[in-house]
Amino acid sequence: MHTRVDILLCSQKSEEELLSVAERIHEALSCLEKTANYYDPASELAVVNRTASVSPVVLSSQLYAMVDLCLEYHEKTSGCFDVTVHSENYNQDTIHSVCLSAEEQSIFYWQPGITINLSGFLKGYALETIRDILHSCSIENALINMGNSSVLAFGHHPLADGWKVGFGQGAVLNGRKPQELLLQNECLTTSGNDSHERKHIINPRNGKPVEGKREVAVVTDNGAIGEVLSTGLFVADARQREILEAEFRPRLILDL
Repeated sequence: MHTRVDILLCSQKSEEELLSVAERIHEALSCLEKTANYYDPASELAVVNRTASVSPVVLSSQLYAMVDLCLEYHEKTSGCFDVTVHSENYNQDTIHSVCLSAEEQSIFYWQPGITINLSGFLKGYALETIRDILHSCSIENALINMGNSSVLAFGHHPLADGWKVGFGQGAVLNGRKPQELLLQNECLTTSGNDSHERKHIINPRNGKPVEGKREVAVVTDNGAIGEVLSTGLFVADARQREILEAEFRPRLILDL
């Protein structure tokens, strides 16, 4: 993920107890980094990408669950969300060469050059991991901000019903006021290019980066689904967008 994480916890618990919760969150995020960071050659995912085309690789339960979900979401998004877009000689059928074995909890790539990149999913999955920690620690109100693009509003602000967050900070540069949203036990997730120079999302239809300055944000009950949906909507055509909205039914979609 390699991003700043802001944690705001509101509770009657002692400072020591809240710091312990923050430490648990830090440990969980560090574990996710070691498991699924595409850019860290020592991560479990990087090892898989180097070796899974040679022989099946047994996965940790966490990585298996993430890859399994991403394959499921590929189907549900009609191919708009594809974790194999960074593979060599990518085409829309590349993802079907990823084989998971539930019995062995292993993964195998049927052809060389395949690589899985979970970057468009990981922060949302991390938000749900944090949500589980907050539940287990009996924290009722919290705001988690990951890189200003993935936000979990848990419970409510001490002086309000829900949490007020801003969206579209890049609009300030264009003289427009960022939008403010009230989130109530929801996630706000954003995908897109915050400048004309940034081209980091690949369109699965043609295997090329999406150009132009544009962002899409969604408000959903689940952060992982939000990440998948915002990425899918960013690359979707009009017909695919209708399919995504019908399948996931987000409370709100924002285009900027």
